[in-house]
Amino acid sequence: MENGLRIGEKLRKLRMESGLTQEELASRSYLTKGFISQVERDLTSPSIATLKSILDVLGVELSEFFRDVETNSVVGAEKHRILSSTSTDDCEIYYLLPKATGRLMDPVLVRLKQGARTPEEDSHAGEEFGFVLRGRITLWLDRQAYRLKNGDCFYFKSSVRHFVENVGKTNAEVLWIISPTRFEW
Repeated sequence: MENGLRIGEKLRKLRMESGLTQEELASRSYLTKGFISQVERDLTSPSIATLKSILDVLGVELSEFFRDVETNSVVGAEKHRILSSTSTDDCEIYYLLPKATGRLMDPVLVRLKQGARTPEEDSHAGEEFGFVLRGRITLWLDRQAYRLKNGDCFYFKSSVRHFVENVGKTNAEVLWIISPTRFEW
């Protein structure tokens, strides 16, 4: 077990402290006993709305529940990476810490085949940082182009339209950090 309790373990502990069975908790929160069982064994994760419904029954505020829960992904093993649904054969975007909770940023790995580009992102809140691990890319911020090669990095406010394209003769890789988090797992 990692440092701190997992969400399911903490919910089970709170349920037991309240003297409720899984069936009673399920009934009061309009869920099934099977779902409560899966959540408590950390086999599934409830949505925020569902978690709030469970916590309301247990008499615990959402902020209080997460106050002492540490992130559950300190180390991001390669086998746990998740390929983004926006990925294509030419542009792969991997979430490096997909199960981390309470994070302030999303680290992703972008792999671009020769001539490929990331989807164009509209203006949104936040900041972005990237480090070119391999290849040559062009970072487009609105209509301004910035050429970078392996070892170079970039930083910008996300309030501008942006995308990256591989302008080199080989595949390119970029470690990209977005803050605050934008991705849902």
